[in-house]
Order: sequence, then structure tokens, then C-alpha cells
Amino acid sequence: MLYLITNRKLIKSGNIYSVVQNAVMGGVDRIILREKDLPYKKLLPIAAILKSILSTYGVPLIINSSLETALALNAEGFHIGFTNLPKEKPVFNGLLGVSVHNLQEAVLAEKYGADYLLAGHIFETNSKKGLKPKGIELIKTIKEKVSIPVIALGGINDENILEVLSVGADGIAVMSYIMASSNPFNSAKKLKDKINMHR
Repeated sequence: MLYLITNRKLIKSGNIYSVVQNAVMGGVDRIILREKDLPYKKLLPIAAILKSILSTYGVPLIINSSLETALALNAEGFHIGFTNLPKEKPVFNGLLGVSVHNLQEAVLAEKYGADYLLAGHIFETNSKKGLKPKGIELIKTIKEKVSIPVIALGGINDENILEVLSVGADGIAVMSYIMASSNPFNSAKKLKDKINMHR
């Protein structure tokens, strides 16, 4: 499974729609729309256009942190950080993803109804400057204790992806590797080929 987390501010050429479409054509399986600075009224139209593009490819759109947008669009998924996760699963008829940073959060997130976990950050990444990466041990530890899919996140690229998959990650999520790429199709394809190779 290859997830792409959006960040329109990283785009070097094209726009969020062209980057996402090219990434999906290159092999991305799920899109997490994460544009946290946008209020609902600005996020909704972007999400609606993305949903119509993605439906052509049968790729689910997961909305990060704006439950209002996820509900309004009947999006396939909703993603939330562990600290914002209520004790009861949000009333949402779709995939629930939760970002976790340690084993305790992972176990609780599964207990509270998460369908998949984003675990990280695994390697050094510019989006978490100054924060010590958790390393692949985090994935190994979580996989031993939870039964839902664990998606690795943070500084993953075509050179270190196999290292992450070798410890049992069910997939990987990237942001800058594809969003900041001058060729999102090729970048996605490189990662997807490695995932397929590992199977």
C-alpha cells in the first residue's frame, strides 16, 4: 500500500490536482488530503475536485482532521492525530486512520476503532526538523501488538523503503518525496515497484 499525504506548498510544478493524478497513475493507492491551514469553506471545493478525479481510478480519498469535510463529501476515509482521537470512534461511515508515535498510542488507537495506523517518523525528515527519528524498530514493535495495518511514515524514499518493508510495514506513506517531485508519476512508480518487488 502506497499512501500520499498532500501538501500543496511543496509543489514545484503543476497544482495539487495534477500532482495527485500523476501520483495515482504512478501507483499511489490512497490519498490523504492534509491541508491543515485551509478552513472548511476552502478545503471542501478542493476535496470535491480530488474526489471526482480519484473516483475515476478507484482510489480512496481520506480527509485529514476535517471531519466536517469528510462527512459533507461522503469521503472514503477520515484521518486524525492520536492526541485528537476521541475515546469513541467518530461517527463516520468509512476508514478511520490514526497517526501514532509509540506503541502505547498504537494499541489504544486500535482499541478506539482505528482501521489503520500511520506510524512515524521513521527516518529524518524536513517536516520534523530537529526531532529524533524513531527508526524501523517502531514498526517492528507495533506490528507485534496490533492486528490492523501499520503504515510507515517519515523520510521514506526509494533507497530506504525496502528496509521499512522488511520489518513488516503494511505500506508506506510519503509527502515530500512525491509532492515536491518534478515528476510525481516517476517518483510514485519507483516506490510502487519496490513495494511490488517485496511482496
